[in-house]
Amino acid sequence: MRLCFLVEEQYRHDGMPLEVIHQLRAWGHRVDVLWPGRSLIRISEAIQAGSHDAWVLKTVSGGPGLTLLEAAASVGLTTVNDVRAIRGVRDKALAAVIARSKGLPVPVTYAAARPEEFAEIAGAEFPLVVKPADGSSGRAVRLVATPDRLLEPGGPAGPDGSAGGLLIAQPYVPNSGTDLKVYSVAGELYATERCSPLHPAHAVRERQVPLTPEVARITAEIGDVFGLDLYGVDILLGPDGPVVVDINDFPSFRQVPDAVARVSAAVLDLARNGARGRGRETCGGEASVREGAQDRQDAQDTQAAGRTGAAAAPATAQAGAAAAPPSTGQTGATVAPPPPFAAPSVPRPTRPAASIGGGR
Repeated sequence: MRLCFLVEEQYRHDGMPLEVIHQLRAWGHRVDVLWPGRSLIRISEAIQAGSHDAWVLKTVSGGPGLTLLEAAASVGLTTVNDVRAIRGVRDKALAAVIARSKGLPVPVTYAAARPEEFAEIAGAEFPLVVKPADGSSGRAVRLVATPDRLLEPGGPAGPDGSAGGLLIAQPYVPNSGTDLKVYSVAGELYATERCSPLHPAHAVRERQVPLTPEVARITAEIGDVFGLDLYGVDILLGPDGPVVVDINDFPSFRQVPDAVARVSAAVLDLARNGARGRGRETCGGEASVREGAQDRQDAQDTQAAGRTGAAAAPATAQAGAAAAPPSTGQTGATVAPPPPFAAPSVPRPTRPAASIGGGR
């Protein structure tokens, strides 16, 4: 197959996706790499119908790569993830509205262009977590204890008091200081825990952890609602249960076993069969997301009927393995067969023509 990766400057030395690129080449596939942000790209030649089986994006939110990915989609090229799904989660304000409208556990969210505007929020809702709507990698995320501290140094505001873009604020969810990061590799789920960026002094060893059925359900629902295939979800275990605080397309997949081989195999499968895209309703579509929930329940029922003794076992973070050729590239390991518990699977619907929010 012929693939094109868009890799921005921040990730030029990052193992994900560079090791995936090496792995795909080791398996005999042709992989072209474009570097938006540090090279001239002749888009009239590079972006043509039929030029590649799929384009894959690894970029920061708001970076130039997303425009190029959208251009590839406009001429009919498959994109991983579906470009409309990426747009839906890159804008954190938009993602919060979509997620809450579908019943996902997301905090109440406020938006403003200047941080001092959040002073209008009732004092009882402080402390607030304030961050850029187009932020990534924990950039400029602040915990603001009281309204009078909104303009303290180190915040997202520029020299003139403006933020340079939309900000969002959400009430702080009391937690242990540990973030739960759940990765989805084409439907297989893996949970890890790590230190929260809001609690850097809290020592947490990053590791794989058990995946509960409730967190698995929420993560699978996010993939269905947004139309994502490769993604990560940041979840806090608050006093009232799991709360979703961020969604990322094509994350690092740290602590996922044999991550390079699994992600590489998923990219090939999506290139062959098409990204899931937005086959379920997110904002203004015809289909109901309840259909997706029923699909997952049917899949769970089928899996449960076929298990012997495993149904009562606790769900683990190793929720199955992507079908892949043996990994002989950067990882040097062969992907193991799936363990008994698998995450709820979602049938891949046909990619629709409608885009998020009534047009791009």
